[in-house]
Amino acid sequence: MAILLRGLRGEPVKRLQEKLGIDADGIFGGGTERAVRDFQKEHGLSADGIAGPDTFAAMDLDELVLLRRGSRGVTVRAMQEKLSIDADGVFGGGTERAVRAYQEENGLKADGLAGPATLSKMGVLDSDEKTIAASVTEAGESIWESIEEAAEGALDRVKGMFGG
Repeated sequence: MAILLRGLRGEPVKRLQEKLGIDADGIFGGGTERAVRDFQKEHGLSADGIAGPDTFAAMDLDELVLLRRGSRGVTVRAMQEKLSIDADGVFGGGTERAVRAYQEENGLKADGLAGPATLSKMGVLDSDEKTIAASVTEAGESIWESIEEAAEGALDRVKGMFGG
């Protein structure tokens, strides 16, 4: 899932910290979690201290938004509305098929994942007619590679802790 939470490290965490106006060391610890929770409360989001698509969109960190099967929230609902499908805010199989079809029709990589390029093309991330430049899209792809690597490392550590 496309989220940042306690224990992760790297450039995406650093960007989040910079937006929050806190020490940007690239390490998602207790201070970052508190700052995320405070931001979420101030903006009417679920205040869980975990930064996901809705938090990224509210922070104008569009390059970090990645929606995939299992994602939930207002950003998913906005995308579903743009796709003219049932807008329940839950990214399931039907949403994935609709995203893939949209990507195929619009010359995008048809992987069923809704990242910055797909969401920008749909107009989901456009606020005040803002568009995401290609360089931001490329940066977002690079950032998600870093997140996936960090998440895999964290999962390996958890498995090791529990003998798995």
